[in-house]
Amino acid sequence: MRKETIYSITSPYREPMDIVGYRFGGGERALCIVGSMRGNEVQQMYVCSQLVQKFKRLEKEGKIAPNHEILIIPCVNYYSMNIGKRFWTMDNTDINRMFPGYDMGETTQRIADGLFEEIQGYKFGIQFASFYQQGDFLSHVKLMETGFTDHSYMLDFGLPYAFIRTPRPYDTTTLNYNWQIWETKAFSLYTNATDQVDLPSAKIAIEAVLRFANKNGITTQKIPGGSLTEIISESELLQLHSTKAGIYRPYAATGDSFEKGDLLCEILDPLEGNVVERITAPTDGIVFFRYNRPLVFAEAVLYKVIRNA
Repeated sequence: MRKETIYSITSPYREPMDIVGYRFGGGERALCIVGSMRGNEVQQMYVCSQLVQKFKRLEKEGKIAPNHEILIIPCVNYYSMNIGKRFWTMDNTDINRMFPGYDMGETTQRIADGLFEEIQGYKFGIQFASFYQQGDFLSHVKLMETGFTDHSYMLDFGLPYAFIRTPRPYDTTTLNYNWQIWETKAFSLYTNATDQVDLPSAKIAIEAVLRFANKNGITTQKIPGGSLTEIISESELLQLHSTKAGIYRPYAATGDSFEKGDLLCEILDPLEGNVVERITAPTDGIVFFRYNRPLVFAEAVLYKVIRNA
């Protein structure tokens, strides 16, 4: 294992921010893994830190394939992480909306540029991303449909679900999209937590990465288990919205199966306690995403469900 400073930026008020990377093996740029780019992505940093330990052991045991290099960058934005802020501390911009970056631009553009210069040229790229909506969701892998994609690689993670996302204009400045434009086969991996460590879903994600590395000849350590993967277009997810505001009382959890007409949740009047809205299942399916805050506003997304065929 070789610990390196991938990129460094100075600050007039704090110590320099050094983005640290860990290299394993050597030779062909085979796999790059990037963790938290936002200050609340604790789970993403934790998973990468555990992958550092796993690949350190594999390298010691001689189980990294010859002429294959692996780079892991657990945390990009610890300036924001140190103060518990999701986006960049000074101007509230998102590093993952600044790629491929600009070395003469704003701070987050420079960080994106410095990072991207170092992680280009890898055959595979995995980013541990976080969901923009507040809630619980099933662990899954996501692929941006750029025209440079191969859906079959998503099966190698052994996760139950894989989603294909049709890029929107704002997606063109993300790491995943730009990695693919520069000919890296890039995937976003999501676990069931962001601002706290969730051990069960972290274990699933770690095994998924190790399984992917083995199936693509990067390591020789076989990882048993895994699931048959169902590939779904992200647009096929059915979103269920609230029409009232109040106290949120859910009944269906992430991963639960349900039938048409089943009660999924209720919204209560916050002062009088009576039910002001009931959300029932419009179809048979499985809960992919569930809102998890106690208070809810009108028109909030409460559930995203995968419809049974």
